[in-house]
Amino acid sequence: MEFAEFAEHAAAVEATSADTEIRDAVVDLFEESGEQLPVVVRFLLGRVFPAHDSTKLDVGPRLCYEAIARAAGQNVTADDVEDRLAEYGDVGNVAASYDLGGQRGLAAFGAGGRDGLTVAEVADRLTELARASGDGSQDTKLDVLFDLFNRADPPEARYLARLVLSEMRIGVGEGTVRDAIAEAFDVPVGSVERALQVSNDYGLVAETAREDGVAGLDGMALEVGRPVQAMLAQAGTVTGALEDWGEAAVEIKYDGARVQAHYDGETARLYSRNMENVTDPLPEIASGVAASLSVPAILDGEVVAIDEDGQPRPFQAVLRRFRRKHDVAKAREAVEIRFHAFDCLHADGTDLLDDPLVARHDRLASILDPAANVERSELWTADDPEEIADIEARAIDSGHEGIMLKNPESPYTPGKRGQNWRKRKPDVETLDCVVTGAEWGEGRRANLLGTFELSVRGPDGYETIGKVATGITDEQLEALTDLLDPYVRAEDGTDVDIEPAVVFEVGYEEIQESPTYSSGYALRFPRFLDVREDKDPDDADSLSRVERLVEE
Repeated sequence: MEFAEFAEHAAAVEATSADTEIRDAVVDLFEESGEQLPVVVRFLLGRVFPAHDSTKLDVGPRLCYEAIARAAGQNVTADDVEDRLAEYGDVGNVAASYDLGGQRGLAAFGAGGRDGLTVAEVADRLTELARASGDGSQDTKLDVLFDLFNRADPPEARYLARLVLSEMRIGVGEGTVRDAIAEAFDVPVGSVERALQVSNDYGLVAETAREDGVAGLDGMALEVGRPVQAMLAQAGTVTGALEDWGEAAVEIKYDGARVQAHYDGETARLYSRNMENVTDPLPEIASGVAASLSVPAILDGEVVAIDEDGQPRPFQAVLRRFRRKHDVAKAREAVEIRFHAFDCLHADGTDLLDDPLVARHDRLASILDPAANVERSELWTADDPEEIADIEARAIDSGHEGIMLKNPESPYTPGKRGQNWRKRKPDVETLDCVVTGAEWGEGRRANLLGTFELSVRGPDGYETIGKVATGITDEQLEALTDLLDPYVRAEDGTDVDIEPAVVFEVGYEEIQESPTYSSGYALRFPRFLDVREDKDPDDADSLSRVERLVEE
């Protein structure tokens, strides 16, 4: 398939607004894709590689701008491209606005001039780009991009630029692609959905649906070494869980990082919640998993940082290990970690996704012999709220976040945030507040920030609503001090002015009117719960929400 054809179809999809018409346009594209169907499906989602593949292009906007500028002519610079982006608002439209293809660099001569691009060639060249590493890799990436843009017509350049920066933005999501696969190849949506869950590869599923129909889709299975999306939980209560299920399976809620462990019978590989391969920064967990398993398996679990007594440390300590690419041995000395396995997706050639939770946990117990740094999480079943409260109290006393409530009969549904898993923390109202100041501690905490000023979003900036100093261990204070250090703007004695950048989840008993803080309100008995790594200051709670809470 010519890349120009792909661009033409993508433009048609982008110009369509109705969901059914978008799906129909995608169906047309799939039916005309020929041998390049898997690549076309991924391109349509703004991907070069399957979702389970952690390979990345590693192309930043600036490098893309430089390639566009070089293809646009000698009088165009990357700054010019960036300036035009402010006007056009989209890198694809910027690329399409230039008359590309007039330059003849080494890459262009090597490609034989301005021959028409094919979908397969674009995929191959971008794969070549992704594999470039080491000294000179940026020059190699630039040459590859220049060659592609130099051979692209404006419509092709529009979608090439978006693909390179993973910003396709044509109104096609995963649900649309799922439904289009079902319609294009006359297979049930349910079969497509299940195949996507076990493979995590939209291109492969589309090709299987076309070539082998429903039998092929239903025959797809998990593959050791190919990560799938993690099953997710939502907030819930003990009362609601028992009302819905009669009894609940109860587990400890760890303050760590989700990890999927794949053991092929010889070696183990580890994948993060985002399906990135994290085996290298966590070597002791990989070797521990391999030593603890008797058969090939796929496990779900949590990696937790621990102190010298084996007690859990804050989540920020785990991040130090995950982010470490060099000096892993030194990081191991600084942060000890442990893997708590709590689910089994596959064991000894058999997929367990459709088995009940309690059966999966029994299978986990039968194949996992705890080793160094690897444990099996305990699972309790209970129908008495008091018994569950006792489990929760023990979990919190042990330094954990709280408990998880799970439907004992529930299957494992990758990527789904349904009602079958519910995370519960102690009963407390919470606000997401921006840290705008702090105070240095006293005595043994003199070198640590010990009290943190909290603010909420107001109409003209951030308004203070209290200070928090409780619910924070010495280790957490150390981690928070390191986290906030880059944002310190000024110091006056023990008072520290901090740029709004970090969001705390804070529990409180009630909100009172108060002239002490600029918001006009104060949190009563505030308690630090967590850092909201997933939120920017603009996503924090607002003063208007505080006012609504006071009125309720």
